[in-house]
Amino acid sequence: VICVHREWIKKKDDNVLEIPSIPNPFPELCCSPFASVLSASLLPKATSRKKQVIKVYSEDDTSRALEVPSDITARDVCQLLILKNHYIDDHSWTLFEQLTHTGLGRAIEDHELVMEVQSNWVMEEENKLYFRKNYAKYEFFKNPLSFFPDHMISFPSETNAAVSHTGILQMFLSSSTYPEIHGYLHAKEQGKKSWKKLYFLLRRSGLYFSTKGTSKEPRHLQFFCEFSNSDMYMSLTGKKISGAPTNYGFCFKPNKSGGTRDLKQLCADDEQSRTCWMTAIRLLKYGMQLYQNYMQPYQGRSGCSPLNITSMKSISENSLVAMDFSGDRSRIIENPTEALSVAVEEGLAWRRRGCLRLNSHGSPIALSNMAIHRSQSWFHHKISREEAQRLILQHGLVDGVFLVRDSQSNPKTFVLSLSHGLKIKHFQIVPLEDDGKLFYTLDDGHTRFTDLIQLVEFYQLNKGVLPCKLKHYCARIAL
Repeated sequence: VICVHREWIKKKDDNVLEIPSIPNPFPELCCSPFASVLSASLLPKATSRKKQVIKVYSEDDTSRALEVPSDITARDVCQLLILKNHYIDDHSWTLFEQLTHTGLGRAIEDHELVMEVQSNWVMEEENKLYFRKNYAKYEFFKNPLSFFPDHMISFPSETNAAVSHTGILQMFLSSSTYPEIHGYLHAKEQGKKSWKKLYFLLRRSGLYFSTKGTSKEPRHLQFFCEFSNSDMYMSLTGKKISGAPTNYGFCFKPNKSGGTRDLKQLCADDEQSRTCWMTAIRLLKYGMQLYQNYMQPYQGRSGCSPLNITSMKSISENSLVAMDFSGDRSRIIENPTEALSVAVEEGLAWRRRGCLRLNSHGSPIALSNMAIHRSQSWFHHKISREEAQRLILQHGLVDGVFLVRDSQSNPKTFVLSLSHGLKIKHFQIVPLEDDGKLFYTLDDGHTRFTDLIQLVEFYQLNKGVLPCKLKHYCARIAL
């Protein structure tokens, strides 16, 4: 019998991670499940500060009211919800601001004060705060090549032509130098419905556009906006509200805005361009503060050097070890290849035992016919292609973000929607019947699976015909 054993590690020196205490497994013994407002007692030193109530929504539009101190940050709100709902903190949880009337939204930075964000809202508008995952929040620190394509970035003349990816980020965070981002954007003309395509340049002093083609001469550059007194939002409605020429819009909204007339709206030709502009502007506006936000969860961990951090598993995941109890003595399986093969074999054996049931005539039937995949967090029953793309975009266009849904064009098939290369791709999962048995396949029957759970687990370990492995699933969490 192979099972998983939790091995607790004590901190012996500075190079070993200390495991925090286990969350209370019986929260109902210390707080009422019927309380409509969550207490902020989990936050340190909150008792002496003035408290206010905010409402936070989840993807299924359920909401929780939180009583929090008036100077609480977005990161602390996320931490409070993680603790209250017993979620795993993988550092991707985000507080998201959605402006319903204008169809705009943005991920609130971890250090921002939530009450200051709400103070900029217009009373009559039904704006909302959402608690959701955003895997792309700090992805540019790990994979800058995907965010800053060569054709959109220029370096100061005194800089060597060859700049490493780490060097690019160091230049963004430097107070003396700053790479120049340049390219075409569609700009909405003030007071008009028309859009005009212009050549833009992002410099440390602000965003400019050229009045003469792609000329960068000072006499041809006109100031567009700066960012200290405004926030940057992404367009969530595409072309519907603003009449933009593409679906890749973003804009700048003054902190104390009088309405949509004060918005400075832009539109890119593709997602890569929009991502590059928005990432560079975030780095320009917040600088080292953004890097400190990124580094905060990793402080004190061994081997975590600046700009050299790989994605880390959760604490609970790191403390799991594979155990073999098949012999006279139990042993820890230290070889990762052996541990993986054992886990796969055990999982397949469990599925073979569990996927067979007896029908009314006493013969086995496949459990896949009972739609066991509907209980999985990555499965979304009847959502459209557009809704699937919206969900993935909200979770961040990082390679491997995925969900599985019913096909709208063929009711007997399913669709795997997957993010890769800042694009969302859709792959049809086709059911096959062979010798009275039902299988599912992504590659015309070359690789077959008895149910969708087995298919997803396989492609989480193997890329196969997909452009990348399945890494992060989109889920509609409930608060």
